Amino acid sequence: MLNSYLRKYGIRPALFDTFPSENLGIAVVIPACNEIDIHQSLSSLYNCKRPDCAVEVIVIVNASESAGAEIVAQNCKTYRACKSWEAHNDDSFRVFVHMENDMPKKHAGVGLARKMGMDEAVRRFELIRNKNGVIVCFDADSQCEGNYLEEIYAHFRINPDTPGCSIQFKHPTFGGEFSSKNYLGITYYELHLRYYNQALRATGFPHAFHTVGSSMAVRSIAYQKQGGMNRRQAGEDFYFLHKIIGLGNFTELNTTYVIPSPRPSDRVPFGTGKAINDYLKSPNKIYYSYNLNAFKYLKIFFKNIPEFYINTPSLVTLGGVIPYVMIDFLNAYFFDERMEEIKRNSSGFNSFEKRFYRWFNAFMVLKFVHFVRDNAHPNVNVERAAFDLLREMDYDGINEVRSLSDLLEVYRELDRKGKPTFVSFK
Repeated sequence: MLNSYLRKYGIRPALFDTFPSENLGIAVVIPACNEIDIHQSLSSLYNCKRPDCAVEVIVIVNASESAGAEIVAQNCKTYRACKSWEAHNDDSFRVFVHMENDMPKKHAGVGLARKMGMDEAVRRFELIRNKNGVIVCFDADSQCEGNYLEEIYAHFRINPDTPGCSIQFKHPTFGGEFSSKNYLGITYYELHLRYYNQALRATGFPHAFHTVGSSMAVRSIAYQKQGGMNRRQAGEDFYFLHKIIGLGNFTELNTTYVIPSPRPSDRVPFGTGKAINDYLKSPNKIYYSYNLNAFKYLKIFFKNIPEFYINTPSLVTLGGVIPYVMIDFLNAYFFDERMEEIKRNSSGFNSFEKRFYRWFNAFMVLKFVHFVRDNAHPNVNVERAAFDLLREMDYDGINEVRSLSDLLEVYRELDRKGKPTFVSFK
């Protein structure tokens, strides 16, 4: 019998008829479209130290109904490669694969494929009455550290209240598989991601977490509570994970890491593949990120939240209190009406603050940063932005940073320290 989530939001019947292990605790979901070699990803998972629970890997091989013959042919090869893994299946580790090469053009993409796999994970956990089973998102071109599965299991066991977590990631920044410019591009891109995350944390924003599709995990019960994965063709991870973050008690897993591929791609309008593709096409080697001033403005804005609650000032009276570029931005989003509405529906300051950040959420933050970029402070070289933030933090080892690789390692270490340890602006 289907549970209420699957009745309301499920889009496919059961994909597999093999009954899950009674000890199933982790389901790893991998969308795969036109993947040349999924063997490395499956091998990486298979070679992990096994946790104290059974693990299932659910691969959704997919393509749009409008996909070309070459993609369909490659998907068939991927399907056969995954089926061959069934010979490795045992009570502790199983691989299942489902293929659809005729997904509706309107919705076909990574979001729909992730949803199909994650919904199937829900179904399989329900069969053994395990609402706290962990659904892990992975990619067909990613690999992981050897303690990956063990650390995921341990993390959710020692954090019983967490609905989900982001998992540390580390792109390869050198090697022989890609060109030197490709590796340089991914170094810049990862630095951009980590700079953005650290700068946002320094503002005091409570929902500053990485949202990388191959590096996240969620409890089945939380997944269901928030309506499951969306069907977006790009950015599905960002939109989905922020729904989970909104539940509270969201955590970071910093004792293992995922190794996403640095390969270029033109299949999605933004994200890693698109960023690297654009960089490789660029005639110069400058990579830009957001000006630190945008985050300083956010810091000022967030510091005034108690004032918004106590006095509910109108926007026209805030000149000199918050930056004028922010006033211009807020004016377009009916700030006065929003503050009145939020206060009217709040029982106290804590309630007001939660509702405030539900309105001024990660999407609004990104819109504001883009507004500042377009109207006040253009993007700057990502190295300059990253150094500017370290100086604001009075980072002790800044004089020891002598290369781009050193700079990225500093930011990796800042992220590994975990969210509660962020340092605010001066």
